[in-house]
Amino acid sequence: MKVREAVAEILTREGVEVLIGYPVNDIIEQAAVAGIRPVVVRQERTGLHMADAMSRVTSGDRVGVFAMQHGPGTENAYGGIAQAYSESVPILVLPAGYPRRLAHVEPNYHASRQMATVTKSAEPIVSAAEVRNVLRRAFTRLRNGRGGPVLVEIPIDLWEEEVPEPLGYTPALRARYGPDPAAVRRAARLLAEAERPVVYAGQGVHYAKAWDQLRELAELLAAPVTTSLEGKSAFPEDHPLALGSGGLAIPKAVRRFLDASDVIFGVGCSFTETSFGTQLPLDKRVVHATLDPMHLGKDLPVEIGLIGDAGLTLDALLYELRRLVGSARDAAPVEAEIARVREEWLAEWMPRLTSDETPLSPYRVLWDLQQTVDVAGTIITHDAGSPRDQLSPFWTTTRPLTYLGWGKTTQLGYGLGLAMGAKLARPDMLCVNVWGDAAIGFTGMDFETAVRERIPILSVLLNNHSMAIELSRMPVSTERYRSTDISGDYAAFAEALGGYGERITEPGDIVPAIKRGIAATEAGRPALLEFMTSKETSVSRYPRGSS
Repeated sequence: MKVREAVAEILTREGVEVLIGYPVNDIIEQAAVAGIRPVVVRQERTGLHMADAMSRVTSGDRVGVFAMQHGPGTENAYGGIAQAYSESVPILVLPAGYPRRLAHVEPNYHASRQMATVTKSAEPIVSAAEVRNVLRRAFTRLRNGRGGPVLVEIPIDLWEEEVPEPLGYTPALRARYGPDPAAVRRAARLLAEAERPVVYAGQGVHYAKAWDQLRELAELLAAPVTTSLEGKSAFPEDHPLALGSGGLAIPKAVRRFLDASDVIFGVGCSFTETSFGTQLPLDKRVVHATLDPMHLGKDLPVEIGLIGDAGLTLDALLYELRRLVGSARDAAPVEAEIARVREEWLAEWMPRLTSDETPLSPYRVLWDLQQTVDVAGTIITHDAGSPRDQLSPFWTTTRPLTYLGWGKTTQLGYGLGLAMGAKLARPDMLCVNVWGDAAIGFTGMDFETAVRERIPILSVLLNNHSMAIELSRMPVSTERYRSTDISGDYAAFAEALGGYGERITEPGDIVPAIKRGIAATEAGRPALLEFMTSKETSVSRYPRGSS
């Protein structure tokens, strides 16, 4: 068995059904020989975003895999790997490498060395005899601990070498670890005695599939729940204890309850300080349950730390809380307060959400989208900037893994690949990306990939012919040189690439157009709906202490 055959065989044994890539990398062809579907993209970054989404929407059960050419292919891929690293997403990256005799010769790009800072691990295969060991280490790292990209570089002079028989490869184990029982007891007592506890849930709840335990905890304590952008959908947002998710833009209830809390319980989160996340109060008592001990107390003072899998942690905590609290507390007062603040907030924003103005309000477009689709049967994601801030506070998720939120790094164009990867992993779902006319300039050509590879996503483009979010930062550049102006007929672009494209300018046409776009995807055709919108820059932002 040659190295190329051994790698493909190991991928098959690990359950890989789709390999995303950009030629030339011999594993792409060998994967096809082995019955693994190759999906060839137009540029590396989008392919990595697709692999990223495949891991996310399956809670890491089906790890996304991406392969690319040595040299320029690895150089172009850097941004996509860095994005997955910032969001702690487990993906396997298989770059080809320069021949071993040239691997360390400058200026050749040595992926396993130069990408070490944006991967969980980066290792070259230097001998055919080590293929099984290197890949076993890679998949073990992917399936255990905090997520992140794992890179295995395969030099091109190694493909034809013989791997010693027998291959002797068994799939990597997935092991979980839990918190210190004494710390759990202390945390349970603190939460039981808290007068206004708030639960802050991150994406670790998704990877642990601990949605039921999270809900039981909230109901037992009558504690309101907010989530990070990455954790959005971990708690049903139509639940009366739901506050909504937090990013740069947040529902008013998130700010109100965090500021009024006496104890914050963070679970499955890093509490990373970021411009694109909720500003957490610094004067609260904090219990932090996280998988990675390196995140404990990193950006927020913590009183009690619980290190381990979110599911095991919640199980242990619930066991102690049931003994302390007994039956579920009366949640009616808290639920009534949440409902009151939510109604107050929606009344403030409803003029934008239902505006009949033209150019269209982006809020009206996204509100109508939510009222038209089957939310429970939809996986949606945003792009960077305005689409993220206009979508995340108002979109009400009802099922786990139906919202791909992100924001620690804000690469334009990320959402397209996420929607495509989600559709590959969940072909039964309507998969939607919301982006702007700046983002499409970064990854728009990969809409052709969706057409060619038969990945029928719904792409919602908000086109205001401007980098509107930058207007306040670039007034002279805009006035004197029109530096923030951009243009394009993107519906025509989508049609030219073989997809369904439609431009919408009138409020009354929003819902019918969405229905036509959905129908196109159900017929197997990717759809791009281009909504001509205003230069709206207001967001639902409530800084710390503003409640």
